[in-house]
Amino acid sequence: MSRINTNPVSLIAQRNLGVNNKGLNTTLERLSTGLRINRGKDDPAGLIASENLRSEKSALNAAIGNAERSDQIVNIAEGGLQELSNLLTDLRSLVTGTANNAGLSVEEKNANQLQIDSILQTIDRLADSTNFQGVKLLNGNFDFQTRSVSAAVTDFRVNSAKIAKGGQIAVQAIITTSAQQGSLYLSTGGALDLGTNSGLFTIEVAGSLGSRELSFASGTTTAQIVAAINTYSDVTGVTASAYSSGAGTNGVFLKSREFGSDAFTSVKVVKAAGINTAVAQAGVYNVLGTNSNRPNTAGAALFNSTTAANGVRDAGQNLAATINGIQATTKGKTARINTDFLDVEVNFRTAEAQATGVRNAFTITGGGAEFQLASRVDIGGKVAIGIQDVSARKLGNSEVGFLSALGNGRSFNVVDGDLTKAQKVVDESIKQISSLRGRLGAFQKNTVGATIRNLGVSFENSAAAESVIRDADFANETASLTRGQILSQAAQNSLGLANSQPQSALALLRG
Repeated sequence: MSRINTNPVSLIAQRNLGVNNKGLNTTLERLSTGLRINRGKDDPAGLIASENLRSEKSALNAAIGNAERSDQIVNIAEGGLQELSNLLTDLRSLVTGTANNAGLSVEEKNANQLQIDSILQTIDRLADSTNFQGVKLLNGNFDFQTRSVSAAVTDFRVNSAKIAKGGQIAVQAIITTSAQQGSLYLSTGGALDLGTNSGLFTIEVAGSLGSRELSFASGTTTAQIVAAINTYSDVTGVTASAYSSGAGTNGVFLKSREFGSDAFTSVKVVKAAGINTAVAQAGVYNVLGTNSNRPNTAGAALFNSTTAANGVRDAGQNLAATINGIQATTKGKTARINTDFLDVEVNFRTAEAQATGVRNAFTITGGGAEFQLASRVDIGGKVAIGIQDVSARKLGNSEVGFLSALGNGRSFNVVDGDLTKAQKVVDESIKQISSLRGRLGAFQKNTVGATIRNLGVSFENSAAAESVIRDADFANETASLTRGQILSQAAQNSLGLANSQPQSALALLRG
């Protein structure tokens, strides 16, 4: 080369040296930070993806913390409920023990009542004091708020509901099949007419609680038969009432106390005793399918027939209903649905449960214990569970009564109150507390437990995906470092040679 103002070879060497040094610096930066992407220019698309994954990891970590916190809250509530359960068990024992009327003095009854009063006060105190960071858990703070409760509803419970911010849920039931009691009709034509037979007309009345055999003499009136059957209602679970059509059809209606398929009424004629079957077609009848208060005059089992001797039985019927478009699980007059968005239980009044049609039950406006158990803050990632007020005035229901009625001077006190009803209230309270504990336990085991495990797997996978995109591969980067160092040194040597080439022009000057 004989030109000295421009040295193309040197320029090429300089450019390659710069490129090699830049690559070497990038490799050194990656090795020193452990990251393949340190700034946007390293990989714009990869940076966007990794930042999204990084934010998702942060949200997943927060969701795991939320789930663990919700488990702690429920643990505290469960501890309070466990103690309530123990108190109710003691309360039931006191009620049963005090029912031994002839074996207890008035002083002992009063002493038992003092214990019961103390238990009721303790239940209220626990309901009011069980808290997490000052937030009370068992006093209804975490129950759902409702309005527009229909007169068709006696009791209801909202176990869970997902409500959008500022929204509400209208709970509407459509009863498609009515609830029924087990019902039979005994047509006696008025007072029993056994003719000249000196025997006794004997029947066995049975229900879901038990059975009782009753005998009646000729001339026994309908009112006397009704009174005799009702004397044993607590034993059989069957009640009786007089019926007259006004057209000579007189007799007794027998109905199970409870509604639903578990309830039934059965009549077995043990001894017909020559009853006059010609009188108003005396026998055992079923009731009309369209009206359970009217006998079906077709197909009677005459008192002296084999059918009557073998027993006539009629079972009750659960209502069938949908709630907010979901087929409900039913028992008697109660319907319940349990979905991820709504879990409610509704008990209808007798007249409403016995007729089909639409029932606007109530509207849920808010409340509940809400937990955010997903990385995205939306209704799908939210879980809400209802924790009802467990004070003495709230345990029980409108049918059997409430636990506070066992207090001193109240209708179910153990000194001079109705102990049979008192025990029913206590049993219902125990069932409610057990049910609440079961729901909270299922929430911890299934909802929270599964959520924590799932979030943990999601976090691991998100971290792995971010690592693939963002983290440096040290094996690859160390190889690149060695390559870069060699190329940089070679470029430096080449640049030295390229810079020395113009000196060959001096040989021409010397020549």
